[in-house]
Amino acid sequence: MAMQKAMNTSSAASRFGDRAFRWLTLAMASVVFALIVLIGCELTQGSRLALHQFGWRFLVSSDWDPVNGVFGALPFIFGTVVSSTIALAIAVPISIATAVYLTELAPQWTRQPLIIFIELLAAVPSVILGFWGLAVMAPFLRDHLFPGLQKTLGFLPFFTGTIYGFGLLAAGIILAIMIIPIITSVSREILRSVPGLQREAAYALGATRWEVTRIAVLSYAKKGLFGAVILGLGRALGETMAVTMVIGNVPQIVLSLFAPGQTLASAIANEFNEAVTKIYTSALFELGLVLLGVTVLVNVFAQLLLKTFAGPAVKPQP
Repeated sequence: MAMQKAMNTSSAASRFGDRAFRWLTLAMASVVFALIVLIGCELTQGSRLALHQFGWRFLVSSDWDPVNGVFGALPFIFGTVVSSTIALAIAVPISIATAVYLTELAPQWTRQPLIIFIELLAAVPSVILGFWGLAVMAPFLRDHLFPGLQKTLGFLPFFTGTIYGFGLLAAGIILAIMIIPIITSVSREILRSVPGLQREAAYALGATRWEVTRIAVLSYAKKGLFGAVILGLGRALGETMAVTMVIGNVPQIVLSLFAPGQTLASAIANEFNEAVTKIYTSALFELGLVLLGVTVLVNVFAQLLLKTFAGPAVKPQP
């Protein structure tokens, strides 16, 4: 009887511990959701005046005139999208190729030094990269790379106009440098998680190393690699200081990638201290709300693409 009572007491204590652990972890997970909601509410509250005065025209207007109280976010949305797209176009091939090399091809003695250098690049503060871009990269682009691109691809509207060294292409390059370590590190961990049986089965069928990498590894890990790219895109969309220092900070919409531009984040960083009127401050808050909305939409779109790639779930047969 005493043993039964002790067992019941132990079982009750165990159930209480399980419930407490479940509720504790639920509370910790809810903090993330609560933070997003609080940030959204605060941005909405701060941008209420601009929302009331400009409405949806704020998103499609290209006028940004603080003196006359006229504000439009389209140039900043354009600069954010273009610079982030350039960054992905440069960073994704380099990052995935580096991850494949480190996982599948690199000799053991070279892997750890390369991994250390990648992690060191990820640890460099953005203001340091921005200063390097301002002092070293921009003059090099202005004197060497951009003239070569204009001479070779000048028949395209993207590579025409005056070369300043600063601009959308320079911002895309500095963003690519910043997101390469993120995408590389996440992609490497994803490729390492591919079961060894995948590779062994492909080798047993007579596949070459390239075929094993392409079919057995990359195809198996494509969902995770896509997630790594989206993680890098999220960093690129919200990056502020480095982009502010090399993009030129001119709110305009032009086809030339050599021309200066401005992003949502750089506009907020540049002008928040100069906002002396309520409508000016409210417009900057609305820029932050637009940036948050763009980030959320990108992640939702990514989830939809992942479901599309995955296809319908196959139910096991009874």
